[in-house]
Amino acid sequence: MDNDLLPVIYLSILVVLLSTASWFLFRQILKSRRTEGTLKRLQTKLSQGKGTAQEHYELGGIFLDKRLYSQAIVQFQKALKAKDLADDENAALIYNALGFAYAAQEQFDLAIKQYKEALERRPNYPTALNNLGFAYEKKQLTVQALEVYDQVLSIDPKNATAKRRSESLRKRLVPSS
Repeated sequence: MDNDLLPVIYLSILVVLLSTASWFLFRQILKSRRTEGTLKRLQTKLSQGKGTAQEHYELGGIFLDKRLYSQAIVQFQKALKAKDLADDENAALIYNALGFAYAAQEQFDLAIKQYKEALERRPNYPTALNNLGFAYEKKQLTVQALEVYDQVLSIDPKNATAKRRSESLRKRLVPSS
């Protein structure tokens, strides 16, 4: 290989790497700006009066992403109280998100209550079931967690989370020989 080509190759690799990093940085900036714009719009609208369940849910979701769990809880509760809450399917999504916010604050009893509310409205909701299993695990209720993960696998046999967690729990329950 010609020694004159080596710097050109290194420089080309550097340019490609910097271009790729710049692209990902630019995408992240656009995403952050879009989220901040939505946050500002929703906060402004909801502070002026009653919003829809969808708007409160969306704002709660943004607060979850920002790890502002207590603010997310308030928005999810408002979404549940909104008069335009269409059906049990939407309520299940909100209860699941509310449970997630409680679990993130390590309030697992409240999280379990919310996940069960979600499951009353949508019994075969794998995400809520996985979250319920996680909350049971955190409460050291291994048998209940395993039952929930098995229920998820009966609904969705390819559910990776339920497979992984149930296998882990089974290893804990079965004594080593």
